[in-house]
Amino acid sequence: MRSIQTLLTAGTVIPVDPQDSILIDHSIAIDQGRIIDLLPTAEALQQYQANQHIEYDEHILMPGLINAHSHAAMSLLKGLGSDLPLQRWLNENIWPTESRWVDEQFVHDGSELAIAEMLRGGITCFNDMYFFPEVTARAASAIGMRSVVGMLIIEFPSAYASTVDEYFSKGLSLFDQYKANPLVSVVFAPHAPYTVDNDTFKKLNNYANELDLGIHMHVHETAGEIEDSLKQHGQRPIARLHELGLINPNLLAVHMTQLTAEEISLVAEAGVTVVHCPESNLKLASGFCPVNELLQNGSRVILGTDGSASNDDLDLFSEMRTAALLAKGVSADAAAFNARLAVRAATLDAATALGLGDEIGSLEKGKAADIIAIDCSSIEAQPIYDAYSHLLYSVDRAQVEDVFVAGRQLLRKRSLTTISEDEIIAKAHGWRKRIQP
Repeated sequence: MRSIQTLLTAGTVIPVDPQDSILIDHSIAIDQGRIIDLLPTAEALQQYQANQHIEYDEHILMPGLINAHSHAAMSLLKGLGSDLPLQRWLNENIWPTESRWVDEQFVHDGSELAIAEMLRGGITCFNDMYFFPEVTARAASAIGMRSVVGMLIIEFPSAYASTVDEYFSKGLSLFDQYKANPLVSVVFAPHAPYTVDNDTFKKLNNYANELDLGIHMHVHETAGEIEDSLKQHGQRPIARLHELGLINPNLLAVHMTQLTAEEISLVAEAGVTVVHCPESNLKLASGFCPVNELLQNGSRVILGTDGSASNDDLDLFSEMRTAALLAKGVSADAAAFNARLAVRAATLDAATALGLGDEIGSLEKGKAADIIAIDCSSIEAQPIYDAYSHLLYSVDRAQVEDVFVAGRQLLRKRSLTTISEDEIIAKAHGWRKRIQP
């Protein structure tokens, strides 16, 4: 028998493979942080001797979820300025508060709070856009979570950088620092077309092409953004970005609620990935991303929570369900964004879009052991006919019992293993008292 570090045996395993398999009575063998085998449990028990053997008889094992759009540190602003449209919410609440309070300590404490919440909800990797991205990367690494952090680019000065050149300089330094880190990836993160100038976009695109890096950006989030772009540039934002060469496979376009048929065809042909954040868009009344039309045209659609300030939670199970129901309602097609598509959007498709498809997103030999165990033993979870459908329409994040990242257990029986939950809560209370005494 071969000695290994960990063996997970389960009644149900969803590997998110091309066949959309649902494996019954299977086991995952883990060693040195990687999946070395996925096989029937009877065979696994004959082949492997594990230092740690965890049995999940009434659980579903699946890849960790990937949050493709977040502003982690904004968890400290959860619910601030609720029930306002985007521009009023930004101008009257978020930007003034950030100007007053955002510094390295704010980002560190807010990122820890967000990471803790995401891990407890089965999210093992997040793609972030915010100030002081090196602080978020450091916080995630210390906890053991996987992260993709953005080199923020924006035209106006902040506590993080005073000029565009300084944003670039700090971002490229971040890239150099983490390019060999197994848990941290780096992409460009220009905030939005309305906060970045043409010359800056050209410079950014040159760097992205040279370094083969993704570009993570809010695009076509509201009708007001389109109107303002027509007034200022004489064209819609996507047309402007296309003219500048940014409508390409490197782009992860977040929100995309305002799209014409021509734009849907353009982004599909160009290989742009659309990051859908349904609950944030609904709360801010920003509009509806035409998910079904995008998918029918061949686009990749993945899922993000956005920040807690505009969503109030970092719950990707809820986002999957909302996205599916919304797609069906908007398209009048009950088959739109079905359970398998939704689960894939939060796992393998997201990993692929972030350049991590060879590492995470599915349970396959050789990949990192980013795995979550979902407890389905309760009354509310019974009965299970189709595990994919169950994940989409019945499971909630409170059922996530255990979480592994690169084979390391970060959540055990709903408790975090690498950070103090009491300390995180105490810090959050402290910031609330400072921001709103």
